[in-house]
Amino acid sequence: MKYITREDIKNLNKISRLNLINSITGYKPGNLVGTISQDKTENLAIFSSLVHLGSNPPLLGIITRPNTIPRHTYSNIMSSKLYTINSVNDKMIERSHMTSAKFKIDESEFEKCNIDSEYIDGFPIPFVKESEIKIALEFKEEIKIFSNNTILLVGEIIKIILKKNIISDDGSIDFEKTGTVCISGLDTYYSTKKLAKYPYARRDKLPLKWSR
Repeated sequence: MKYITREDIKNLNKISRLNLINSITGYKPGNLVGTISQDKTENLAIFSSLVHLGSNPPLLGIITRPNTIPRHTYSNIMSSKLYTINSVNDKMIERSHMTSAKFKIDESEFEKCNIDSEYIDGFPIPFVKESEIKIALEFKEEIKIFSNNTILLVGEIIKIILKKNIISDDGSIDFEKTGTVCISGLDTYYSTKKLAKYPYARRDKLPLKWSR
């Protein structure tokens, strides 16, 4: 086993530290966050920090970096209070990844990265046309994380658009049918494969003991 202490982490060079800490939690969902500026410039950015916060009301959170430089996604959400989350599939990995480049505020990642936008049912924020799962959200609150000045943006789901054949009778999503990809670290992408599905866990249904 290899042991890495807090002091070891501090002494790593910047790139090694970024790669280690960003990948240590394993696979993360890859999603494109769609927003629009006050002058109607469409914006798109890839995020791997999407997290479920609750089902009633249906809340999702994303972490944004400190606002020491202009953050277009953050400022657009603050101005419109609306945004979209769009899944990344295996046919759009490279184009989705490139949305993390530093574009100017008047440049659209949709256009620059060759990703088509679409507007659905009058919702004023662009969705990603190719995405198998599209979610419309309304901004609810921001929570500042003072340890590193990042921000947790909390949004409530107000609309979900997905193909009928990927949702099961119990409401769960079959991600194998969507070609959805996961992210490790900042730049490595993985495919998804379902290994098992279990019933609700109960104390009287514990698995049998097994010997090593």
